[in-house]
Amino acid sequence: MSQEPMGPGEGGDAEGATEPAARATAASAVGSPALAPEYVSPREAGPIRRLYDWVVGWAHRPGGERALAGLSFAESSFFPIPPDPLLLALAVGRPARALRFAAVCTVASVLGGLFGYLIGWGAWSAVDTFFFDHVPGVTPEAFAEVGALYDRWGFLAIFTAGLTPIPYKVFTLSSGAFGISLPVFLVASGLSRGLRFFVLAALIKRYGAPIQGFIDRYFTWLAWAFVILLVGGFVLIERLH
Repeated sequence: MSQEPMGPGEGGDAEGATEPAARATAASAVGSPALAPEYVSPREAGPIRRLYDWVVGWAHRPGGERALAGLSFAESSFFPIPPDPLLLALAVGRPARALRFAAVCTVASVLGGLFGYLIGWGAWSAVDTFFFDHVPGVTPEAFAEVGALYDRWGFLAIFTAGLTPIPYKVFTLSSGAFGISLPVFLVASGLSRGLRFFVLAALIKRYGAPIQGFIDRYFTWLAWAFVILLVGGFVLIERLH
């Protein structure tokens, strides 16, 4: 019986792993500068870019799957780099495990989201200054706008945050701070995070490394296009009733 070749992050070498492609920048959520996209441009020098490269580097080391779980958990409340680039790199290195990587990413991300929710619910008044000062994307302006989105959209606001490049951590922390229903938060987070990560993994599993660069470069636009179609479907169903 032939054995599947070892890929990056699974004890094999880094041969065949692609370098991270250029990150696309995009317009912020609902036209607002307060909710900036998660992805960073390679032209942006500095600590965020170096941190991004460090994250992707885990795809070429043993323990990549554990790093993916830890990153997915941390990104949901305070870490600035999303798990998608590492998920893509690991899935390219071992396509047969792509869906397993997506499952790890989803579970860890939702658990991290719950942790962020609990911070917002139980300790926000004590830690808000730290988050506003030190966690990229978490600002008073973002919180004010998220509150307005909750008032108007509720479940759909959380679902959209989990699926798109809007910093998910802003929604996890604010959901707790604003007292959003915990079951609603968990269902919306699970559905959106799972959809996001499993679609990425399924594309890699089906098309392999050639599609990584396309996803990597146009992730922001693809995510927003999907959400526009999804929201449009909800609106159409509502009008038909």
